[in-house]
Amino acid sequence: MRAAAPAAGPAADGRVRRGPRPPGAAAAPAPTAAAGGTGRVRIIGGTHRSRVITFPARPGLRPTPDRVRETLFNWLGQDLTGRVCLDLFAGSGALGFEAASRGARCVVLRERDAAAARALAANARQLGLDRVEIAQGDGLDFLRSDARLFDVVFLDPPFAETDYPALLARLAGHLAADARIHVEAPQPVAVPPGLELLRHVRAGGVHAHLFGVAP
Repeated sequence: MRAAAPAAGPAADGRVRRGPRPPGAAAAPAPTAAAGGTGRVRIIGGTHRSRVITFPARPGLRPTPDRVRETLFNWLGQDLTGRVCLDLFAGSGALGFEAASRGARCVVLRERDAAAARALAANARQLGLDRVEIAQGDGLDFLRSDARLFDVVFLDPPFAETDYPALLARLAGHLAADARIHVEAPQPVAVPPGLELLRHVRAGGVHAHLFGVAP
């Protein structure tokens, strides 16, 4: 996952207040792995709170920082009991494992990098999370071949390679009626047909969005 910074909490009208960052403050750095080494990030909530996830040093692999995950799961309501989740560009798996820790019934982690995918499988075994499904391969190929519907989808794709409108259009057939979609991008993503923007925050060079299925 790419690093981002935390969002402000929702206001009474459901909108996010985005006040100015204090002078000199910066987004918290992501826990990256040194070249050839192994990085570590902790699950921050649920049954596996404080358990460690490890990940290899791979180009662009930066787990979403703790504070950003905390904000995201505040948006989602903390408890994901019974939800079916998809982390389509899983990287370290920080978001997917967090969802599993918070009660998700099934979490699918898709990662095209072989070393990162092996680390995901090792983490799932170490954590004893048998409701996590891991597969190596391209995220778009997965959407072409899998017919399941998902309640929560995490999208943090390689920025430079991603056509966001095309990705979200392809995802449309995989969304449950009340699905939530978390999207990270280098600029604001236009609201696609069939979705509505529920939350948006800018954190440095990253824009984080929470979309929902439009009524």
